[in-house]
Amino acid sequence: MIPAAALTVLLLQLRLSTAASHVTAGAGPLPHCQTSCGAVEVPYPFGIGDGCYWPGFNLTCDRTRGREPRLLVGADLQVVEISLANSTVRIVDIAGQVRLTFSAGLDGNGTWGGLGAASPYVLSEMRNQFVVTGCNVQVTLVGDSDDSSGGNVICCCSSFCSTNNKLTGALTSSPGYGAAGCCDTPIPIGRPSYGVEMKSLDSRNEYAHRLPIAVRIAERGWFEGAYAVLLNDSPGYSPSRRPAVPVVLDFAVDSKPVMLPGMATSGCPVDARRSACQSSHASCRNVSGKYRSGYVCRCLDGYRGNPYLAGGCQDVDECALPGMCFGECINTAGGHLCRCQRGAHGDPRITNGCIKSYLGLSAGIGVGSGAAFLIMVIGAILVTRNMKQRRGKMLKKKFFKQNRGHLLQQLVSQKADIAERMIIPLVELHKATNNFDKAREIGGGGHGTVYKGIMSDLHVVAIKKSKVAIQREIDEFINEIAILSQINHRNVVKLHGCCLETEVPLLVYEFISNGTLYHHLHVQETMPSLPWEDRLRIATEIARALTYLHSAVAFPIVHRDIKSPNILLDGTLMAKVSDFGASRFIPADQTKTSTAVQGTFGYLDPVYFY
Repeated sequence: MIPAAALTVLLLQLRLSTAASHVTAGAGPLPHCQTSCGAVEVPYPFGIGDGCYWPGFNLTCDRTRGREPRLLVGADLQVVEISLANSTVRIVDIAGQVRLTFSAGLDGNGTWGGLGAASPYVLSEMRNQFVVTGCNVQVTLVGDSDDSSGGNVICCCSSFCSTNNKLTGALTSSPGYGAAGCCDTPIPIGRPSYGVEMKSLDSRNEYAHRLPIAVRIAERGWFEGAYAVLLNDSPGYSPSRRPAVPVVLDFAVDSKPVMLPGMATSGCPVDARRSACQSSHASCRNVSGKYRSGYVCRCLDGYRGNPYLAGGCQDVDECALPGMCFGECINTAGGHLCRCQRGAHGDPRITNGCIKSYLGLSAGIGVGSGAAFLIMVIGAILVTRNMKQRRGKMLKKKFFKQNRGHLLQQLVSQKADIAERMIIPLVELHKATNNFDKAREIGGGGHGTVYKGIMSDLHVVAIKKSKVAIQREIDEFINEIAILSQINHRNVVKLHGCCLETEVPLLVYEFISNGTLYHHLHVQETMPSLPWEDRLRIATEIARALTYLHSAVAFPIVHRDIKSPNILLDGTLMAKVSDFGASRFIPADQTKTSTAVQGTFGYLDPVYFY
């Protein structure tokens, strides 16, 4: 009795030896595997020996002494060529013809192939034909009796000889349909093996001894070159002179017979990693037919090699192939680009297809001219912009000088902080008012328009564009600005600064948000009016401001246009005297000054009437 442990080891060894008989799917051949037999290359999935082939693709290398090594599949089928690109195996039938077993008369039967239903090979339908030589016989090719389709007629061929023929040599001068002593026909269904049934059409057997009957499956075109020998009736004819017959087989991975119509067939696996197509540049092709199902692997267009190996399909350098491109060729992954050289046009894929074009010179001149014109336009734009900028700077300097900017600097030079904030650049006022947008206008008077502005420090100001531009008054205007910049009274609108870079200087005041006294006095009947207490307080505040202007400052200032539209009210209704456009200062060494009558009619200073 065998111990349990020993039995376990024995079963494990048997299992390992069975698993090693072929390659695990997707693993590829082992490094020691033989890659050729004689002059025949053996590419994977084919292989010789354990661990070297995909299941079902094992071959035998016959190294019998005294002969060249032969690569065999089956007993009598010698492999002479394997084509992965066409998925075919070219073999030669060593037996030379189907072995027939005769019964009564010349009736007989036999088999061809014997590759087995589980074999990956079937006869190639498009590359072979059924050939019969002999006289007055009918031979039928049927399905092998080993499966359920056995006995089904595949094709039939009848060969005849006329009784008038003189058998003094070859029976016919050329093979083909209607020729004496032979016939051939296509084989519509590819199978691994066939049955052959022969029936004599002449009971006298008159020609049997002169032209032996032979049945063959052969590669297309072979019979045309061998018929002279096959139909020779010389006395020296013997079976030893039978030529080996070439046959082409189709192979497929996971090949299985289709037993019944409509039954499930195998083909390309849904999971490509489980298929035999291991190259990343390979595709799987279903080759299911009438008899069997399965799939083959092909390298993608532009690639060549072995699709059954990882990295087996390599890019083809089409540019190195003759006749692919007669122009400028650029190889790409899986293809190539073919184009005419620069300055030529036409079809680069034919000889002399590219024609040099003189349009290139014209196009070059046109492009150059266009580029030059574009450069000129851009240059003109830049020059114009530069000239505008220079002109703007010159105008700013001109207006600054015209508006006595240096005088203002001299007047405020005693206090550096005043000089720094009093002169405001024009560009900053443009930003503050959005280029003096009309939406920023908040009022206007006889002496100018007022805009609301937001300075860069987020300080809200009122900016006044004066309408007065009389040259003789500019010096006095600058003096007034210098004096007003030093006024600090709660009831006088404070002057922040001015801009002298425009033809008419711009004044920047503090922003008073509650409108003018005029708007608060002249309201609609439905709106409440100012109480008398507020009116008296506002009048008092205005009087205090005028007293300050007339008496408290070093240089007395005469407003000359006190009226309700020029009195502003802040959020607490505190009065702020504004609009000094008509104001004049009286030097300390003078008791009076002469000036033209100015102001608004109805609000004139009474002194004008004396």
